[in-house]
Amino acid sequence: MTFSWPWALLTVLIIPLILAIRWWALRRRRRAAVRVTSISLVRTALPGRTRWTRKIPPALFITGLALLAVGAARPQASVPVPQTSATILLALDTSGSMCSTDVDPNRLTAARKAAAEFIESQRGGPRIGLVTFNGSAGLVVPPTDDTDALTEALDNLTVARGTAIGQAMLASIDAIAEVDPSVAPTGADPGTGGSGEGYAGAAIVVLTDGANTQGVDPQTAAQEAASRRLRVFTIGFGTTNPAPMVCENSQFDGRGFGGWGGGFGGRGRFDSGRNIRMIDEPALKQIARTTGGSYHRAENADQLQSALDTLPGSFTVVRRQVDTAAAFAAGGAVLITAALSLSLWWNRPRTPTR
Repeated sequence: MTFSWPWALLTVLIIPLILAIRWWALRRRRRAAVRVTSISLVRTALPGRTRWTRKIPPALFITGLALLAVGAARPQASVPVPQTSATILLALDTSGSMCSTDVDPNRLTAARKAAAEFIESQRGGPRIGLVTFNGSAGLVVPPTDDTDALTEALDNLTVARGTAIGQAMLASIDAIAEVDPSVAPTGADPGTGGSGEGYAGAAIVVLTDGANTQGVDPQTAAQEAASRRLRVFTIGFGTTNPAPMVCENSQFDGRGFGGWGGGFGGRGRFDSGRNIRMIDEPALKQIARTTGGSYHRAENADQLQSALDTLPGSFTVVRRQVDTAAAFAAGGAVLITAALSLSLWWNRPRTPTR
């Protein structure tokens, strides 16, 4: 808990002063005591309450004053607040290795299905944009709440050679900058964005099954995101088990794969001499650390779905400083009112009994 006006806490010093005045008043009362000869008169004069109940009103009164003193200092508490205006950029790998069949039926189809379910689960929540990357990266769908447009774009994903992770992150930053004036586009001075409190109301999710092969270094792109307080959550998808790479003809972009070959009948099948199935986990983990995000590993469709499902809580719920002075003031007023009410009730004039 923090205080906007910490100097106002000095008002709590009035409590010892009140206690001192009360002690002095009780001492004077004892000195002014008179002797009486009738016990019945004493019993009539005494309030009908026990010794410990006499301490309740003063205790409530002092506690109420303490709460008022704290409220005067304008306390602020950090509380989780849902952020429905958040922006999420999904950057999906569409390199040729996404045709690997180590995930049934292949990585691209499994990733497309998981992404579609994730988008549907966020309906009515944050805006979602879609970036795809292979040898280059590009914005497919700007941040929107139109889940149908996003789902349609996922249905039309195609693969090509190359993996440009860094370029995908820069494209995501620019897409966020288009809808969020507080985020500077790439190539522009991020200003004081990196020194502000907390993170921006947007995040980037990078799903890839490989390592950066061309374009901007991912760590350079991560620094660009961090300077804008944008978190990047990375997901490494797929296994290291050798498997044929098979994609439907509709999943090829039509430009060919050079030495990888083309399609056979209704399905395309290709391979290459180098290992293109290895995930660069150290790089993905470093991206997450640099930007304040997190890294997730998924070796099958269920793990990928689980990783995506756990992400929204990280960037759609933010912690904000909320002024709680009113609560302290209300609590103090209630306690002081209760103290005065009990004191008046217990000290009301009593009708003598015969």
